[in-house]
Order: sequence, then C-alpha cells, then structure tokens
Amino acid sequence: MEAEQPVEVELEESDDDFEYEEVEVLDDEDDATDDVMMEDLNTALRSLQALGDGGQAETSSPSAQPDHKITKHPEVIDDFIRNFLVKMGMLRTLEQFESEWYELKAKGQLPADVGEVPDAYMHTRVLEDEVAMLRREVGDAKVLAAKAHETWDKFRKERDFHKMHHKRVVQEKNLLLRDMARLKKHYNLYEPTIEELRHKYEVAMKEKMMMKLERDRLLTKVDGLTEQLAPAPPPESTEKTTTPPKPRRTGGTKTPGKTTLVGGAHLPPSSAPNPMADLMFAPMDLSSVSLTSTFKGHTMSIANVCLHPTKPIAVTVSDDKTWKMWHLPAGDLIMCGEGHKGWVSGVDFHPKGTFLATSGGDCTVKIWDFAKQACVATYTDHNQAVWATSFHHTGDFLASCSLDHAIRVWDVTVGKCRSSLRGHVDSVNEVCWQPYSNAICSGSSDKTVSLWDARTGLCTQTLYGHQNSVNHVAFDLKGEVVASTDADGVVKLWDTRMVAELGTLNCEDTTANKCSFDRSGAILAVACDDTTIKMFSTDTGELLTDLQGHEDAAQAAVFDKGGKFIISCGSDCTFRIWQ
Repeated sequence: MEAEQPVEVELEESDDDFEYEEVEVLDDEDDATDDVMMEDLNTALRSLQALGDGGQAETSSPSAQPDHKITKHPEVIDDFIRNFLVKMGMLRTLEQFESEWYELKAKGQLPADVGEVPDAYMHTRVLEDEVAMLRREVGDAKVLAAKAHETWDKFRKERDFHKMHHKRVVQEKNLLLRDMARLKKHYNLYEPTIEELRHKYEVAMKEKMMMKLERDRLLTKVDGLTEQLAPAPPPESTEKTTTPPKPRRTGGTKTPGKTTLVGGAHLPPSSAPNPMADLMFAPMDLSSVSLTSTFKGHTMSIANVCLHPTKPIAVTVSDDKTWKMWHLPAGDLIMCGEGHKGWVSGVDFHPKGTFLATSGGDCTVKIWDFAKQACVATYTDHNQAVWATSFHHTGDFLASCSLDHAIRVWDVTVGKCRSSLRGHVDSVNEVCWQPYSNAICSGSSDKTVSLWDARTGLCTQTLYGHQNSVNHVAFDLKGEVVASTDADGVVKLWDTRMVAELGTLNCEDTTANKCSFDRSGAILAVACDDTTIKMFSTDTGELLTDLQGHEDAAQAAVFDKGGKFIISCGSDCTFRIWQ
C-alpha cells in the first residue's frame, strides 16, 4: 500500500471564513417522527435476523450454536489525530486542529471519504507501542544483566580468594606434615634417652624407699640400744643382762587336725589390748567421693591390693605373676617383685612394714624383705593353689589358706609350718586374723565361715547362712564384727562376741568379691563383678552409693587407715584411687 502524499493547505484570512450558515432547529414533532422511523427500522432488522436464524436452525442441528464474531472498526481520522497529538503532548496544535476541523465540518468542506485511518497507520502505532514496551523490557533486562554481571564479578573474586586460600592451606598442611615427620624422627632419637632416664628414676625411687626403710630400722635399733644402755635402777645394778637363746629347729609331732613345731616363736597366751577398741571415728563422707586417679599397674587382671601400715604405699598383685609397690597418691612405681611361677592372689604387709607376704597359683607362700630387695623365704607345704595370706599382729606368724581345704599357720622366725587347720570340706578362699588376738577367721567354698583358735588348732565356731561359695571375710578395726561375701552377691555381718548373724546385705544379681570396713566400722565397701564398688551402711543395711569407674570386674577395695581415700583394683588391669 502506497503512502499518501501530504497535502499542503494554505490558509488565508478573509471575511468569508467567518460567514456561517443558519441551521434550522428541528421541532419536537420532527424529533418524534424520526424516533418512530428509527424504531420501525430496528423492528424490521430484528424480524429479518429472526427469519435468518430460524432458517439456519432448521438446516443445522438443534445443538449447533451461532458463531459470534467481533468486528473491529477502524479508528476515525479525527480521533486518530487527536490521540496522536495528545500522545505527543501537542496541546496547542490540538486546539488549532479542532477549531479548524469543526469549522470545515460546519462548512461542509471535508471530503466524504475522509473518516477512517488507513490500516498501515494503525499497525504502525501498535508496532510503536510494542517497540516501546520491548525497549522498556530491554532496559529492565540490561539492568538485571548489569546486576548479574556485578554478582558474577563478586563470585569470581570470591572464587579466586578461596582458591588462593585453599592453596595456602595446602602449603601450610604440607609444611606441618614435614615438621611433624621431622619432630617424630627427632623424638625417636631421644626415646632411648627417655627410657634410660625413666629407669634411673625408678632406681632412684627404689633406693630412696630402701633408705627410708633402712633409716626406720636403724632408728628402731638405736632406740633399743638406748634403752639397753640406759642406767639401771640401783637395786638391780648388779644383775647381768642376758639375751634369750636363739630358737633351734626341731622336729614336731602330728596330732589329729593340727601339726605343731617345737621351738621358734610362741603365740601370746591371751589377746592383746586393742588400741582401736575405745576410739570413735566419724564415718567417711561419701557425698563427695569420686574417682581421682587411675593407674594401669599390670598387664593382666589385678587380684588384690593392700596398704602399708604406716606409709602412703600400696602393693598390688596380679595374674601376670608379679607384685608391684606404688607410692601414693602419685602412683610412682617403687619396686616390682618377680618369683612366682603362677598367678598371685594373696598379699599382706608385715605389721612393721618391713616384709611382704604373697601367695599364688604355684602353691607357694613367699616372704619378701624390702631391705634386701629379695625373697627371703618360700613355703611350699600347700598341695594346691594358695588363695590368701595374713600376718599376725606380732609379725611372727603368718596364716595362709589353699585350694587343698587347709589353713596353715607359719612361724616366720624359723620358716616352718606351726600348725595345719583342717575342717573345711572345700577350698578355703580367705583367711584373716582377728585384730590383736589369736583367733583366725576363714571363708570356704563349702558355704561356711569358721573361727579357729590358732594356739590349739581347733575350730571354735562355724557360721552357717550362705547359700553359695564364700569369697572373702574381713574384720572391723575393733574386731567385733566380721563381714563375709559370697558368689550370690550376699554379704553377711556376724557378731563375734555373740556368735550370731547381725544382718544381710544384698548386691543384687552380681558376685561380691572382697570387702573392707572403714575405720569407723559404719561403712562396708564391697567390690563386685558388675564393675562397681558398693558402699553399705552396716547399721541400717542401706546401699549408700555405687562407685563406678572400673571397666571390668572390681576385685578388691581397701579403705585408707586415715579415712581419706579408698583404693580399688580390678580385672581391667588398673588400680584406682577414690577421694
């Protein structure tokens, strides 16, 4: 479609331009006539349309619907120009256009065919609108692209930063690995030196302890010499001091139930005064007791532990065939004893702390002298494994019990068996002396607890009540109450004066191993197979607390004589301090 050439119109001012024709004003009657004619025309058109629709409905299906089409009439030229001028903001031109337009229309000078805008103009305007919209979208897209570019630049910078940081970290890691390898190599060079220093330290600690023991022995000897050299009273000044003859070893005679040895030391004819009998101690405060130290003492299960009578020293015995001496509370190793050919289960200090007795699965009892750092005696009369051993309060006698159903009393001064106590019908698992007396208490797998008179070698009383093997027996410091434990987890308290049962404590579905009284006698510690140490009140039978820390069965627990701590040992190869 060819574009129309613009027509130049030259306007000249003249008086004719302002001459207007008179327009007749229609009357109301004419208006009414015109309205009637329009109504008739509309009625006719509707009738024709109804006829056409009816005919079409007859030829088509009843359900067919007529197609409705919307006819879009093109915009008239004057509206197009007005919209264009308004759009362009040419308001004065719009006023001039309207004045001229209506003037020409009034004069009838407008062409009849000028009334609609050609389609090209309409399409152009639509395209212009679309172009404008697209330009706006392009602008928005440019803004988004700019923001995205900025974000991408930021991410790229962060990527570069993190890449450099990663490279730096890798370099530092490699440097640290090289340093660690160098330090490890350097440390390996010092390992022999450290071992040598550790050995020297252990030797020094042993020598230090030996010097302390030697000092105590010399002080005791000096005190004895001082007493001997002290001036005697005048009436007795002429008497000569004589020393008792040295005991001589002689053969003994056997009697039913016991074996005796003539010569050597003699048991006191009666019980000695117990210095603890009249003392009153407060029970240990268990509310704040907790595990403070753990020491791996052996390579195998630790069977028992005992404390030195006067010094902060503990000795542990183990299934690894050794016993070890430790300084508390630091846990420094002082001495290690090797000599048993089997596991070691029994251990006890001499009352003066200068000797140690051990027993084990090799059917022997050994006496160790700390001053000589050696085993000075080995007793081999037992036929089977020896479970436990205990020193008499005088230090001259030692009791041991064995799997061979026997209890033997050894005279330490001559190194011979003083008597053999027989009466149990099964393994004797524990033996101990009543404090400051000649009575021996034993616990056996025959489910009984027996009291023996060491002077006569006779059983004075048998206590019944356990339903399973008795594992351990222990006296309180006053010697009035003895506690016994069994494999069912039952703990019984016995009154040695009335020879009666005082009460029963239950460890509930676990084996009760060894037990120990605190110095007040009001608290009993029981080491159990469930890894706990149960603390019972002996007055009420109440379970006060469970000490938990061992990773395997707890074998023994002992109270410090000062009431400050508890030391325990177990099958986890450790001994622990609770404070």
